[in-house]
Amino acid sequence: MDDHDRATAPAESPRLESLPVQPLLTSEFDTDPGGVYRRLRRGYGPVAPVGLMGVPVWLVLDYREVLEVLRNESLWRRDVRYWRARAQGQLPPDWPLLAGYEVRQAMFMDDEEHLAARSTHHSALRPFQDASSPQGWELRAAVARYADELVAMLAAESGTAGFADLGAQYSRPLLLMVTTKLFGFPVELGDELIMDLWRMLDGGPDSGPATGRALAAFTRLATHRRARPADDLTSYMLLSDPDISDEQLGRELFMNAVYLNDITGNMVLNTLLEVLRGTAAVRSSLSAGQIGETVNRAALINPPVANLCFRFAARDLRMGNFWIRAGDVAVASAAAAHQDLMAIGSSHIVSSSVSTRAHLGWGAGPHQCPSTARELGSMIVATAVGRVFDHFVKAELTLPPDQLPWRSGPVVRGLRLLPVRYELNPDTAVRLRPRGEEGREPEGWGREGDGQRRGVLAALRRLMLVGR
Repeated sequence: MDDHDRATAPAESPRLESLPVQPLLTSEFDTDPGGVYRRLRRGYGPVAPVGLMGVPVWLVLDYREVLEVLRNESLWRRDVRYWRARAQGQLPPDWPLLAGYEVRQAMFMDDEEHLAARSTHHSALRPFQDASSPQGWELRAAVARYADELVAMLAAESGTAGFADLGAQYSRPLLLMVTTKLFGFPVELGDELIMDLWRMLDGGPDSGPATGRALAAFTRLATHRRARPADDLTSYMLLSDPDISDEQLGRELFMNAVYLNDITGNMVLNTLLEVLRGTAAVRSSLSAGQIGETVNRAALINPPVANLCFRFAARDLRMGNFWIRAGDVAVASAAAAHQDLMAIGSSHIVSSSVSTRAHLGWGAGPHQCPSTARELGSMIVATAVGRVFDHFVKAELTLPPDQLPWRSGPVVRGLRLLPVRYELNPDTAVRLRPRGEEGREPEGWGREGDGQRRGVLAALRRLMLVGR
């Protein structure tokens, strides 16, 4: 970036809204987003004007410029009130992406307001991040237990050998179970949360009403935990900020749940894909305790959030070949930045542990995912991936990697499904069997909290059957 000393863009420089823009979300983007990024880079340089569902935005493509946008909070704001087109009523009233940005919570705050909200999150998450604390130990044990239970359900539904979708039957339900546990949802809210988050994360005609219902559910959860605090994230957020309203806490929990499920869930699937399509060396690295490096490699090749949340220019500035004006919206593309990073470093960068840690899967700068949340997310991914290869003696993709269907949108690019042919370890299948031979619950299922888990598992069983 240059010309920071200039207060305003030259009058002759074209405005974003006056430029002819190419729509980003096309069939070409669905099948080959990397090719679209390359074409835009060739045509425009590190920053390109594109149309996003009918609204012009700047798409930031190169790694250096993406880092500048993410790190320079004085030039790039997160508060949607900086968006000139919104303030001037130039957005379509039913523009589908605006509703999410109108949910005012920590992600869309700046400066002291953002720091205060971030401090609340960090303080509330700290007990769960510490593996030596009772809360941290129990959460880690729960993630492993839930993974085992989902493998047991797979064995009960499909046998010890067969076919499975590790998205619908493993990764996504696992993250929903962890959300229910971490946030402290009571039994009566568990099924509603799972069903509406499922619809919300998938999108579709019911995604708007599902989002409203989910927000209402998280607000009810805040009210419930204010009256009946427990050992969960919701209660710890109330302890960290007793003055937060139930409505605001509901918004914070809602966005955390979206990110926990979509970002972490995508990381699980992308890491599993990286192992399944990798060489024997990649698989053996799991046995050597190098899951973290495999996660980094997967995040570099397929970042869980392809295009990061909007930033708004605080004043006129020059970037790449264009002048960007105050109030313009920019989308920093992590996927395009990674493509640029790998091209700069040539092919060796993907095999370098130092280089793979440069991925933007958790964001960067003041609004990057808090360290406590990153460590929790990494633990969940490592546990989920590790348990699959602990229990499966065989797992092979049933489609070539280049034929796997992806969910491609303005923000997230994630696998719609991850179909595999599997074979369970016989000892694992017996040990994880969820019911006794006569249909009785096995010993230990009467513990406090297991009733909630059975309710969650019942909902997941219905979802798994519907998804077939």
